[in-house]
Amino acid sequence: MVDEQKPEEPKPSPQPDTEPEEEKTSSDLIRKANEAAARLEAANIEHSKLISRQEKLAVENMLGGQAAVQTVPKEETPQEYKDKVMRGDFNDQTA
Repeated sequence: MVDEQKPEEPKPSPQPDTEPEEEKTSSDLIRKANEAAARLEAANIEHSKLISRQEKLAVENMLGGQAAVQTVPKEETPQEYKDKVMRGDFNDQTA
């Protein structure tokens, strides 16, 4: 008995994407929109951090006692001078 060889049946090839071209483009658009939304959310978070930092700096500048005009040092009265000498505070601030 001779084995008859049967012709091999063709194997089904993997089917290419059956998704229509229109659905591919719409899913691509949705994916790109989601990525853009994620980038915007990250940028908004960073922006809010920067705004709060600017606000803190503005408050520090307002409360920091930085005057635009140079203040004139207060003159000592004779009583204040005597008290300073009696305490032994000889740091002469005049040049």
